Amino acid sequence: MPLGTLDRTPPPFFRQGQSALSKLVFFTALAVFLMVADTRLQWVTAARAAMATVLAPLQRALLVPVQMVEGGSEYFVGLARALAAEDKARKQLADQSERAAVAERLAAENARLRALLELKPSLSVRSQAAEVMYEATDPFSRKLFIDRGAAQGLLPGAPVINEAGVIGQVTRVYPLSSEVTLLTDKDAAIPLLNTRTQQRAAAFGGAGAGTAMELRFVAANADIKEGDLLHTSGVDGVYPAALPVARVATVERLAEGGFARVILAPLASVDGVRHVLVLEPLGAQLPARPVGEPASAPSRPAGKGKR
Repeated sequence: MPLGTLDRTPPPFFRQGQSALSKLVFFTALAVFLMVADTRLQWVTAARAAMATVLAPLQRALLVPVQMVEGGSEYFVGLARALAAEDKARKQLADQSERAAVAERLAAENARLRALLELKPSLSVRSQAAEVMYEATDPFSRKLFIDRGAAQGLLPGAPVINEAGVIGQVTRVYPLSSEVTLLTDKDAAIPLLNTRTQQRAAAFGGAGAGTAMELRFVAANADIKEGDLLHTSGVDGVYPAALPVARVATVERLAEGGFARVILAPLASVDGVRHVLVLEPLGAQLPARPVGEPASAPSRPAGKGKR
């Protein structure tokens, strides 16, 4: 085959078209034209808006993973902050609860102290305030220990009261403390006066499992009723008169017996008591015996009365 008849054109796969330089010049001119047209004539504004509308869903879809990562990190940070805030709030609530409890206790103690201060000027006997240290550990007795003793001038038998009434009597005095036997103790006794009938009687402790008192030696036909108020009679030389002590709780009149069983409820509760007043016994306030007066009845002369 003659060489002149051969097709020298490259196959379609290897055709390059226009040269790269011509393409660069063309697209550069087109870009400059479009920029000038967009700046001067605003031709590309509509095309840009349409393209932004078409690409908006794609942009939102591509932002979802980024938002999930940022939201997850913010969630964990917020959770840690919330837990820390909760712990802080719980601690503050505990502190406030403790302060509220202390404030309530101090308010109650302040009220009792105010009542004692108002009671003290109305008493005609010498008195001094004392604080309860602890209760006796003996389960069969009802006793307290106070922080006043012989160093402060306390005497055995001194009445002990609070703002509600009589709670007991000093039975033992130590140098810096004293033992107080409560009225509900089985060995306690106190003379009383019925404010309604003006009848005198003696009350003893140990009734009602050690939480009440009993009015003994009361006739079955005696005029005494539930609710009667009983005060100290003041005839024993220990307790001042007219101190509130107890109220009649129950009266049992037994037909076969000559006495009535009368149970008393003390007016002064010793549960939670912290401050008390210790009164000087009435016997200690009697005037001094004149010099030379015998302390007791004269004894028989020696040698007489014997055979």
